[in-house]
Amino acid sequence: MAYYTYIIRCEDDSLYTGITTDLTRRFAEHEGKGSKGAKYTASRRPIRFEAAWELPDRAHASKLEYRLKTLAKSDKELLIRGETPADLGLLPYTRIHIK
Repeated sequence: MAYYTYIIRCEDDSLYTGITTDLTRRFAEHEGKGSKGAKYTASRRPIRFEAAWELPDRAHASKLEYRLKTLAKSDKELLIRGETPADLGLLPYTRIHIK
């Protein structure tokens, strides 16, 4: 089963990073539909997916999530624009495009 690591932009312009097996379902949960949304997005309304990567399993998705969460917001913005911060060293992963 494929896993996804994603970045969501919130209403206050902050960025939230997480993992899931179903991007559509997870975004709906972040919007408050269902009972499994993150506390972070409950108070900072999610606007849209900014980036997502498809990974082969949960272990790889969790490693990428951890690495992304350690990045400065400016480096995350570079990734969103399709640029790779020089010290990232983690993108043999496949970025997918979400409409």
